Amino acid sequence: MSSSSPGGSDGLNARPKLPPGYRQRRGLNWGVVGLLYTSFYMCRYNLPLANKSIADEFGYSKSDMSDIISTQLYAYAIGQVVNGLLTDKLGGKKAMLIGAAGTVLMNLAFGAASFWGLLWLFILLRGIDGYMQSFGAPGFIKINASWFSQNERGTFAGIFGFMINLGRLANNWLAPSLLAGFFFLGMLQVPPQHWRWLFWTPAAIAAIAAILLAVFVKDTPEEAGFHGIYKGEADHDEIDVHGDMATVFKRIVTNKFVWIIAAAYSCTGAVRQTVDQWFPRYLQEVHHLDMKSATFQWVAFLIPFVASAGSLISGIVSDRFFAGRRAPVAMGIYVIELVVILVAAQMRSPLAIAVAFVAISFTVNSTHSLLGPAAAMDIGGRKMAAFASGCINSFQYVGAGVAIQVLGRVLDKTGYTYFFYYMIPFAIVGALLMYSISHHTSLKQ
Repeated sequence: MSSSSPGGSDGLNARPKLPPGYRQRRGLNWGVVGLLYTSFYMCRYNLPLANKSIADEFGYSKSDMSDIISTQLYAYAIGQVVNGLLTDKLGGKKAMLIGAAGTVLMNLAFGAASFWGLLWLFILLRGIDGYMQSFGAPGFIKINASWFSQNERGTFAGIFGFMINLGRLANNWLAPSLLAGFFFLGMLQVPPQHWRWLFWTPAAIAAIAAILLAVFVKDTPEEAGFHGIYKGEADHDEIDVHGDMATVFKRIVTNKFVWIIAAAYSCTGAVRQTVDQWFPRYLQEVHHLDMKSATFQWVAFLIPFVASAGSLISGIVSDRFFAGRRAPVAMGIYVIELVVILVAAQMRSPLAIAVAFVAISFTVNSTHSLLGPAAAMDIGGRKMAAFASGCINSFQYVGAGVAIQVLGRVLDKTGYTYFFYYMIPFAIVGALLMYSISHHTSLKQ
C-alpha cells in the first residue's frame, strides 16, 4: 500500500512534512497524556512494594495476596474490552479522565481500608480500581493514533513503554523512601510512614496530572487547528474519530489477527506480571534484601529502565527494518526470553538473580509494547484503535490473572523452587503464535 504525504513523497515509509508548530503541540499533548498514564502506573504498581507489609500486618498468605492482585487483573481485562469500545465512541480524553477519577478514589480508599484489614474489602477495592484503570490504555492509544503517522507507531509504542516504566521507576524510589523515612529537599525530615501512603501519594499525583490533561490535551490534531497532516494515509482519511459501536465491534472481533495477537499477549502478561508483582518479595524473602539496600535499589531502577529500552528498541526495529511488521520481531524476542528464563532458573546468587530479573523485564516489555499499542493501532486505525487495543490487552490481563493465582498457590506449597521454571511455557507459546503470522505484511482484514 502506498500513501502520499504533504511533503510530496510516496510510500508508507515516507516521512510527512509537518507544519510549523505541529511538533511542539504534539509534544505538549503527548507529554501530558504520558504524564497521566505514568501516574496510572504509580497507582497500579504500588501493591507489589506493599505486598510483604500488608501480608505481615494482617497475616495474609501468598494465595491471599495473589487473589488481591488477580482480581485487579481480571477487572482490568473486562474493562479493556468494554471501555475500549466506549472509548472509540467517547474519545480518548474523556476516557482517560474517567479512569483518572476512578483510580484516584480507589487508591485513597485502599489506603483507608488499612484501618480495618478486611481481605474482601481489599479485593473489592482493587477490583474496582482495575476496571477504572482500564480506561487509560485505550484512551492513551486512541489519542496518539490520531497524532502519529502509521510508520511512527512502533517508535511511539516504545515511548509508550517508557511512560509506563517511568511510573514504576518513580514508585520503586518513592515507596522505600516513604516506608523508611527521608529528608525532603535535604532539610525537612519525613519520618517512616505506614504502607497506606504508598496508595495515597500516587493518588495525589494522578489527580494533578488529570487536571493538566483536562486543560491542555486535544483528541486530534484537527481540534488543535492542524488539518491534513497525514493526508493519504487510510487511518487518517476520516476526520471524525468517533466510531459507530456496532461497526467497530464487527470489524475488530472478526479479524483473526486480533485473537492470535491477543493469545500471545496473554503469554506476555503472565511473565510480565510474575516478575513485576513478585520480584520485590522474592528478593526480600529469598535473599533477605531490604528495599533500601543497594542491590534492591539497583534492581528496582534497572527493571523499568531496561523495560523502557526494550520497548523503544523493539518499536524502532519493527518500524525501520521490518516496515512496521510486529510479529517477526515479537517472535524473535519470545525466543530470547525463553533462553533468558532457562538460564535464570539455574542461577542462585543474589547478583545473578538480580541480573535475571532485569533481563526478563527487557524481553517481556519489548513484546508488551509491540503487541499492545503498536499492533492495535495497525489493526484499528485511529477510529477503532481503542477497541482493538482493548480486545488484545484484555487477554494480557486474563492470562496474567490466571498465572498469578496459580503461582500464589505454588509458592504457598513449594516456596520459590519453581518460580523461574513457571514462566517457560508462556515464552514458548508466544513464540509459536507469532511465528504463525510472521509472514503477513498487513494485520487488517
